[in-house]
Amino acid sequence: PLLCARPPTPSCPDAAEDRARESLRGAHLLSADSPVPPVSEPRAPDAGRMQVPPGNPLLLSLTLQELLARDAVQVELVPEKKGLFLKHVEYEVSSQRFKSCVYRRYNDFVVFHETLLHKFPYRMVPALPPKRMLGADREFIEARRRALKRFINLVARHPPFSEDGVLKLFLSFSGPDVQNKLRESAQRVGDEFMNCKLAARAKDFLPADIQTQFAMSRELIRNIYNSFHKLRDRAERMVSRAIDNAADLLIFGKELSALGSDTTPLPSWASLNSSTWGSLKQALKGLSVEFALLADKAAQQGKQEENDVVEKLNLFLDLLQSYKDLCERHEKGVLHRHQRALHTYSLMKRQVVSAAAQSREPESVEQLESRIVEQESVIQTMELRNYYSLYCLHQETQLVHAYLPLTSHILGAFVNSQVQGHKEMSKVWNDLQPKLRCLFVGPHGAPAPPRPPQDGPSAH
Repeated sequence: PLLCARPPTPSCPDAAEDRARESLRGAHLLSADSPVPPVSEPRAPDAGRMQVPPGNPLLLSLTLQELLARDAVQVELVPEKKGLFLKHVEYEVSSQRFKSCVYRRYNDFVVFHETLLHKFPYRMVPALPPKRMLGADREFIEARRRALKRFINLVARHPPFSEDGVLKLFLSFSGPDVQNKLRESAQRVGDEFMNCKLAARAKDFLPADIQTQFAMSRELIRNIYNSFHKLRDRAERMVSRAIDNAADLLIFGKELSALGSDTTPLPSWASLNSSTWGSLKQALKGLSVEFALLADKAAQQGKQEENDVVEKLNLFLDLLQSYKDLCERHEKGVLHRHQRALHTYSLMKRQVVSAAAQSREPESVEQLESRIVEQESVIQTMELRNYYSLYCLHQETQLVHAYLPLTSHILGAFVNSQVQGHKEMSKVWNDLQPKLRCLFVGPHGAPAPPRPPQDGPSAH
């Protein structure tokens, strides 16, 4: 019933086409030809037109905390199993919400992703990481595991997805063929438009200035994406430097230990300093423990920033990218099909006019008129879908903005990691300083502590 509004009578094709084109002009809000106001000089919309009546189902009232509390899904690697020719990677997927633990292959995620796109074509469906290529190393496998974890958590916390049975099926079904189960669930029902009671009335809930609102929001989110992409790249570089610093500290300590363990005999002309060299070697040999501890602290800081900073930045970037993909699907999908349906309708009308002018058989003209009625129904369905797509886009825009406070979580994690890391590293450096006294020899061959520099703070 949502797809079949009462069609106009075929006796007035001109009026029907005019109504269809008028509706298209009202619904064609995101076409490539639509003007996009510049971000630097946004036009202030009328406050009265911006108001939405209370109780509007278009509005989302979810906070970031409420979204994150919907579920926490873990994705861990299962030790590889050797197949006949290739090794297959399997994942242990555990859901806090469903209290479930299942095993999934990458292809299971692919079918699940396809099912979501089929059922929710007007929602933000995050992209999957690329399929494994031949010769994929551990680094690639770990990066894909992280990406799959981000994907499933974004899906599990998305309001419409989290209430759909296909999510529970993927996270809790432990049978042997989850892919067929997912495909069957998608075949039994249509997409969200066909199952939503408000789909046919979506236009009634949209603000009158939806075009201005959406163009401004889309430009804002595009700018946010570009900035967060740069932040993520810099955060990855800092993590990489922390890992490199840990490796350098470890090697530095090992070289000191190797120097202290050297057993090469001391030449006779240096025998006067034999006791000095012996004490130095003994001190150097013991420093490797402290430098190994410093390396461990640096590696821990890098790992913590990778998990708490880089991964959260990637999570938000995945969400923003899914919004950009949704906008493209709207423009290249719903609007394109709407325009194509109108074009087909125009061709049919011309055929009717031509057939009447050529005095064709009445049956042939009636068939063309019947096809026009069917095409009018298709156009009306496309118009309803277009408005429902805009309805969903409005909600998805709100969802993106609900995730924006994640920025403060990311900055907090970054600052805490730096403070904690420097604090722990400073403690080790301070503990190491007294152990260096035997490396400094006084005028009579006795060890003497190093003198701090006269200007500036002492080096740790």
